[in-house]
Amino acid sequence: MSATADRIRRSALRLFAKRGYEATGIREVARDAGLSLSTLYHYIESKEDLLVDIIRTSMSELRAAAQESLANAETPAERLAGLVRGHVTMHGRMRLDAVVSDTELRSLSEAERKGAVKLRDRYEQQWQEIIDEGVAADDFYVADPKLVRLALLQMCTGVAYWYSPAGDRPLPHIADTFAELALLMVGYVDPAMTESEARAR
Repeated sequence: MSATADRIRRSALRLFAKRGYEATGIREVARDAGLSLSTLYHYIESKEDLLVDIIRTSMSELRAAAQESLANAETPAERLAGLVRGHVTMHGRMRLDAVVSDTELRSLSEAERKGAVKLRDRYEQQWQEIIDEGVAADDFYVADPKLVRLALLQMCTGVAYWYSPAGDRPLPHIADTFAELALLMVGYVDPAMTESEARAR
C-alpha cells in the first residue's frame, strides 16, 4: 500500500469510528487526508471500498491471530485460551479497525455484507468447535455452548471500546486475564490444581 493510500485509509478509519460510516462524506475523507477529491478517486472507486478494506483487514488479522494461537495448542483449554488471547490482543492493537468492523457491517451493500458475514461466521465457528470439543471431552461444563460462545466473543470484542495503551493494564496482562476468565466461564479445572485450589475457585 502506498503512503497516500495508507493516509486515505487512516483518515476514513478515524472518521468512520468517530462519526459513523453513513454520516461521513467522501469529501470529508479527502479533506482529512489532505487531498483533492479527484486525487482521492485515483486511489479508490467509492466510499464503500474503504469500509470493505477495513472490515476485510480486520477479519484477516483475526484469522491470522487464531492460526497463530492454535499452532501449538494441544487441548481444548489451551486452544480456547489461545483464541481469547489472540482476539483480545488484536482488538487492543487495532481498536478503531475493530470498532468500525463491529458497528458498520450493517452499512455494506448486500453482496459485500454477505461475504463479510461468511468470513465472520467461519471465524466464530472455530470458537464453537473448540467449546463443543471441550464439552465432549468433559473438560468444559456448560449448559448452553452457543450462548457461552456469544458471551465470550462479546466480552473479548469489548476491549476495543475501552482499552488504552496509556492505561495501567498492559495488553498482554489483559489478554492473559481474559483467557483465565474464559476458562472459568466454561467450567474448566486444571488437572494440575490441588483439590483445595479447585474448591477455592
